[in-house]
Amino acid sequence: MTVRLALVADIHHGAPSATKRGDTALGLMEEFARFTNAARPDLVIDLGDRISDIDRDTDLRLEREVAEAFAPITAPVRHICGNHDRDHLEVADNEAILGQSLANETLDIGGWRIALWRADSRIIRTPEHSGFVLKEADLLWLSRVAQTADRPLLVLSHVPISGHAQTGNYYFQNNPSASTYPHAERARAALAQARVPVVCMAGHVHWNTVTKVDGIVHMTQQSLTESFTTSGEPAGAFGLLELGDTVSWQVEGKDPMRFAFTPTADRWTPVMPVLDSLPEFAARRRTAA
Repeated sequence: MTVRLALVADIHHGAPSATKRGDTALGLMEEFARFTNAARPDLVIDLGDRISDIDRDTDLRLEREVAEAFAPITAPVRHICGNHDRDHLEVADNEAILGQSLANETLDIGGWRIALWRADSRIIRTPEHSGFVLKEADLLWLSRVAQTADRPLLVLSHVPISGHAQTGNYYFQNNPSASTYPHAERARAALAQARVPVVCMAGHVHWNTVTKVDGIVHMTQQSLTESFTTSGEPAGAFGLLELGDTVSWQVEGKDPMRFAFTPTADRWTPVMPVLDSLPEFAARRRTAA
C-alpha cells in the first residue's frame, strides 16, 4: 500500500515581510484545500510557521484565520509549530486554536511509521544565547523512535536537521546557524540508530532541497508564500509525498520539484576525525620538520 501525504510549509499568513508574501496566504490556502481534496491523501501535514508574528493579540487572530483555512480539507490534518508560531504564543495556545495535541507523535499508516518530531521551535533571544535550543527530552524521543522502528520511518519536523549548506538562500546563507538546531549532529546520530529506511522532511528554510546524510534522505519544502526564488511572486508551493517501496515527492506551484528514490537502511562509514588528531599525520609532520 502506498501512503500519500499532502504537505504545506511556511504559510506565513500576515503582512508582507522581506520576501514573504503573507498577504497572499489565505487565497493560496484555498487553492491548497482544493488540491488536497482532489489528491485524497491519507494525511495532510502542516510543517509550521503558519503566521508571520507581530504580537500576541495579532498572532492569535492570524493563527485562528489559518486554522479556518484548513477547515475545508476532508483528510486528517496534523500540525507542527514553527518558530513564528512560538514567538509570542505558547504551544498550548496553538493547541487550543488547532484543536489537537502538538506533542511528539507517531502514526503507523500502510507499512510506514510517521514520526511528527515537534521539537521546540521557539527562537530564544537573550544576551547569552540567540537561536534554537534542542531540548534533551526531544532528542531522547527521536532516539527511541529510531531505535524501536520496525518499519520504514518518515520523520517530519519544522526545522531541518540535515545541516545542509545554505549557499544562495536569501535568509540563511549569511545566517547558517539559524537554519538548524545547535547540536543537530546528535539528532542525525539518533536517526542513524534505525535499522530501517529513514526519510526526513522539513520546512523552515524556504526552498526545495534534497540532501543525503549517512544514507538518510533529507528534504525541505518551499514556503507557500516565499518569493525569493520566484521573482517576487509567491511560490504557491503544495507538496505530495508518496511512500512505498520507493518514495516520490512532487511540489506544485511556481517553484516546482520532482524527486523519487528508493530508501534503504544502509549507513555510511563514520567520518574521519580532524587530520591533525590522527597519529599517522602527526608522524608525517614530525618527519617533515
